Amino acid sequence: MDIIVLKSIYEDLVVNFPKAYNGLEMLKVFSIKHWTEKTFSFSCCRPKSLRFRSGEFVMIGLGNGDRPLLRAYSIASPSWEEQLDFYSIKVEDGPLTSRLQRLSEGDKILIKPKPVGTLVLDALLPGRRLILFSTGTGIAPFVSIIRDPDTYEKFDEVILTQTCRYEKELGYGKFIVDNINKDELVSSFVRNNLRLFSTVTRETSLYTGRMTQWLRTGRFDSETGQALCYENDRVMICGSLDMLNEHKQICEEIGMKEGANSSPGHFVIEKAFVD
Repeated sequence: MDIIVLKSIYEDLVVNFPKAYNGLEMLKVFSIKHWTEKTFSFSCCRPKSLRFRSGEFVMIGLGNGDRPLLRAYSIASPSWEEQLDFYSIKVEDGPLTSRLQRLSEGDKILIKPKPVGTLVLDALLPGRRLILFSTGTGIAPFVSIIRDPDTYEKFDEVILTQTCRYEKELGYGKFIVDNINKDELVSSFVRNNLRLFSTVTRETSLYTGRMTQWLRTGRFDSETGQALCYENDRVMICGSLDMLNEHKQICEEIGMKEGANSSPGHFVIEKAFVD
């Protein structure tokens, strides 16, 4: 390798990498896609040392002088994939997202390679249906879970729901599910056991309304063929604090118990992304 190239790599990884960033790694961004004016996704090279369970999150961010800017992001790629995918909201005045949304191919981000989280299959008791309730970018951990073969070994049916304000904000989830059906490897274990059920709140359509409204009025039962029940159903929830609390209340009203890695239950929630 050319000496000049080696010197450049050294300066990039060592000289320009503050000691305060010990424990962090740099990842190269190789793909970015802007879905709407408020959402985007990006993919990075996965470190060989990083092992995670589908549904977990990591801290990622950017350099910022002596202290890096870091935020919890769900890994949207399944645990077997060789790349790391992330799905993010855009916040113009956000300390981190205002910069992340301007990423270009070849840019580098920081990662703390210690995945954690409660939205994992290990935190749930055995069941027949797995129902994933999400709003907005809360769909990210579930995009990982629905592409994991372990999900379909443990559950006969998987229902992914997403509620957004407008139809255009549902594009990311629909794209992922369409690609699953087109991917020979993934579709071989997903088969016909996955269903996407999306609703909007600020446009009129056949699927208008919050998912909590659908659950309380019985429309969810009609759409999925069965009411939510603690005997057969296991639930994961990711969204805003109000959304989490509303879905949690509905689950508890029918006898479901919240689970955790150390004590599996009927449903789990993730609060790491709630400001």
